[in-house]
Amino acid sequence: MIKTAITGANGKMGKVLTSIISGREDCSICGGIDINTDKNGLFPIVSEPSQLPEKPDVIIDFSHPSALDKLLEYCLSTGTPVVIATTGFSDEQIAKIKAAAEQIPVFFSFNMSLGINLLASLAKTAAKLLGGQFDIEIVEKHHNQKIDAPSGTAIMLGNAVNSALDEKYHFEYDRHSKRMKRDKYEIGMHAIRGGTIVGEHDVIFAGRDEVITLSHSAASKEVFAVGAVNAAVFLAKQSAGLYDMSDVIEELK
Repeated sequence: MIKTAITGANGKMGKVLTSIISGREDCSICGGIDINTDKNGLFPIVSEPSQLPEKPDVIIDFSHPSALDKLLEYCLSTGTPVVIATTGFSDEQIAKIKAAAEQIPVFFSFNMSLGINLLASLAKTAAKLLGGQFDIEIVEKHHNQKIDAPSGTAIMLGNAVNSALDEKYHFEYDRHSKRMKRDKYEIGMHAIRGGTIVGEHDVIFAGRDEVITLSHSAASKEVFAVGAVNAAVFLAKQSAGLYDMSDVIEELK
């Protein structure tokens, strides 16, 4: 039985994770970390990782970028694997995550959905075939409470496409201030916020007289939580290194 701890335990995703893990037989929850330390009657909740009553086999982080430093400090000092599913990190914070992976197992993905990661793979294939002939645009839609824009997933998709094009392209986030034709080597990024949209992503390849759109739509946040739990079970058995959903997919083959 793999013992997990949840960062952001009293948040929306933390509660979904609690429900999912409670229904599994291969893992359990030994503690939670949250600035809101209200008890849930299921496991102890503390305000910092260092206050956990026992060392977990793996930590799942669905919290806020501001919690990263203390989380990594604890995991590095105790050798605890960590699944980082939080979004909105700066380039500097991402560098810290990658540096930590040189010492401990770290699972880092902008999106924990199996379907989204399949979309990224398909987008890379399309880019290899269509690059140079088709303009590429990425449109993401999320609920009106989401803070960061564009979404981490949109950036992940953009990076996947760009990797298939020898990193020749750049992201264009805002065209309203420009009076010029579209640059051939740009990937347009568009963020829509409204209502209770869980998450929708379109990768658009627009060519001469034809358009190809690859799409993914999440109906609930559970798809991300299920992926994070699967990642935690996978990561608990790994040695130091940086892992993502492609490694889980490879193990499932």
